[in-house]
Amino acid sequence: MITLEGLVDFHCHLDLYPDHRAAVQEADAAGVFTLAVTTTPRAWPRNHEFARATRHVHAALGLHPQLVGEHASELALWDAHLAEARYIGEVGLDAGPRFYKSFDLQKQVFEHILRRCAEAGNKVISVHSVRTAKAVLDHIEAYLPPGQGKIVLHWFTGTKAEAKRAIEMGCYFSVNAAMFNSERHISMVSALPLERLLTETDGPFTQTGGRPSKPSDVLVVVEAIGRLHSLSSLEVITNIKANLRGLLEFT
Repeated sequence: MITLEGLVDFHCHLDLYPDHRAAVQEADAAGVFTLAVTTTPRAWPRNHEFARATRHVHAALGLHPQLVGEHASELALWDAHLAEARYIGEVGLDAGPRFYKSFDLQKQVFEHILRRCAEAGNKVISVHSVRTAKAVLDHIEAYLPPGQGKIVLHWFTGTKAEAKRAIEMGCYFSVNAAMFNSERHISMVSALPLERLLTETDGPFTQTGGRPSKPSDVLVVVEAIGRLHSLSSLEVITNIKANLRGLLEFT
């Protein structure tokens, strides 16, 4: 029998659920390692406060690329909180139609974030890369020298060639259930090395059983990876836990 203890949700927006505190407590009680990403620096203090009181929930300091147009002025606040944060996210680039107008500013902000993370060292960074895989990888290569931090590409939907480049750069990938709804994305996920995979929900932006996904629903992702690689759920969970240890042991 599979228990929830030991599951990993490496990208979830717990502060966007109707009851933030309850969402944190539920994830912690379930024993799911949950990375609670944030979308603006102003969200950090409350997320940090709630996560610090738990064993399994960890807050990440973010400035979401989709919000850079309205919140770039908070970059100084992001800087002010950086020393408190081991995890960074959600950050990155987004060239979708709604956000392309801020793309140049996004690149400036992402460069700044990567440079500051490189200076600080030992940061684990959850990165958004919608329609921007090449640009994101170019930025990482230019501004985060090897050994100065770790990158986890969240919901990565680039090409196999871009995934190969990311692998060679040492990146990890957090995958969610929605990625198994597209043959193209399934093909890309199947090409990722098992030793670089982590699981995520990206709740509440994905759904499980007709409701917003919560960290314990990451078991659905575990099962999907198992089917893809002909592994049992227990084997996948063991693999993901080992990957998480490998990701974090450099710090």
